[in-house]
Amino acid sequence: MAKKLVGQVTPAERDEIQRLFERRNGLNELAKILTADNQELYERLVNDMGETGTKFQQWWDTMSQQYGWESVPDGSWEIDFNSCEIYLVTPEP
Repeated sequence: MAKKLVGQVTPAERDEIQRLFERRNGLNELAKILTADNQELYERLVNDMGETGTKFQQWWDTMSQQYGWESVPDGSWEIDFNSCEIYLVTPEP
């Protein structure tokens, strides 16, 4: 994978995506151990995963439009939580 610096966000913007990132990861871990036996809890988890995933994608969409980050068809953006820098990650040819 190749990484190219394409932008930077503010610490407040970084904090927002970091919370969503950590929540998404936590929900994914919970999904690995939760069975559908507890239907109510399972439904809440599925709904929360959907909402968190949507907010996560909306953050990237909003920031990329606001800052005009470079993009490519097979690429994705990645954030360095320490520096607030945004990288475009692309597969090696």
